[in-house]
Amino acid sequence: MYLWWRKQRYDATIKRIVLEIKIPKEVLKPIKAMEDSFAGFHAIHDVFTWREVWMEGQFILAIALEIVSINGEVHFYIRTPQQFRGIVESNIYAQYPEAEITEVPDYTKNIPQSIPDKEWDMWGTDEINTKPDPYPLKTYTKFESETQSKEEKRIDPLAGLLEGMATLGPGEQMWFQIVAKPIRGEKKWIEEGLQIRDKLVRRPEKPKQKPMVQEAAEILITGTVSGETPVGEKEIIPPEMKLTPGEKDIVSAIEQKIGKFGYDCNIRFIYLGKRDVFFRPRARMPFGFFKDISSENMGGLKPDKRTMTKSKSVPFWFFDKRRIYLRKRRLFKRYVKRVAPFWPRAGGTFVLNTEELATIFHFPGRMVVPAPAISRVEAKKGEAPPGLPVELE
Repeated sequence: MYLWWRKQRYDATIKRIVLEIKIPKEVLKPIKAMEDSFAGFHAIHDVFTWREVWMEGQFILAIALEIVSINGEVHFYIRTPQQFRGIVESNIYAQYPEAEITEVPDYTKNIPQSIPDKEWDMWGTDEINTKPDPYPLKTYTKFESETQSKEEKRIDPLAGLLEGMATLGPGEQMWFQIVAKPIRGEKKWIEEGLQIRDKLVRRPEKPKQKPMVQEAAEILITGTVSGETPVGEKEIIPPEMKLTPGEKDIVSAIEQKIGKFGYDCNIRFIYLGKRDVFFRPRARMPFGFFKDISSENMGGLKPDKRTMTKSKSVPFWFFDKRRIYLRKRRLFKRYVKRVAPFWPRAGGTFVLNTEELATIFHFPGRMVVPAPAISRVEAKKGEAPPGLPVELE
């Protein structure tokens, strides 16, 4: 409780801004360009001393990556601490020099903060990973080849979601959010990945170090060194050669994931609408996108029943209406504050690396996603030509 109090005081001193990214009309770069941007964003990671943590309450700050449809008009936002604005802008401009980045008011403040109420209703949920952190999602490399730079050759996993968001009408909104915090040694997901890999390849565990007296006694009694495999029991074919093709793919995918920078993430989405136009089946549009980037034998995303604005409690069915209302209020508040699903308690987050983040959040071109509702930069900007006459004062 003391540490949480100190963090709250520190967090109150951080000013956060919302940046809107208007993407170019033609995006010819592969999705890997966005992955390079996320690798650059990882520079906001920091290491703190004991005093900074326990006395000043400092902690690693997160950024929020958001795709928002307001009345069918799709926008890309990044909410970041103001001190990291330079890092965010420089890494995006490095990959997308024709994009436009502007600071805008927080769109979540444009609707009543008392949702759900008599005028507005909502439906939403957080997403969780179906597997442990080292198991990867299906990334853009499965949908496109990095050598295919032309837009018409790409298959974009984000296309279906954006097209669906563009079909919303007046009085409807859909908010999609990824809160990402860069990590290194804070979460032992790399060690967990190495353990899963060794288990899949049936690699024998290293024997624990025994006291010297115990080892000497075992050598005198058995005549063998502890941990030494008898010659007759050694296998001719190593365990790695006995893997099935599917097991080899899983091992390779885990090694590729833990080899890139990681972010501790939580993903959520909300569908909002005025009650006269609110149509609950529209809230299922993101599920198709989550299915596209999921697989049965590796990682995947599914709704978290603990935060979903839906309840089926058989013993207490007469309390369902009140429970759903409270879930909606909590989900809405946590979205607006950009915090974890069970804040201030831990839980509900999972690790995504830069490749997975780029798959979920990137800027598609017009040929891939032709929806006219996506805000784009229609004209190129350039510097004035050299030698242009200048009026002297």
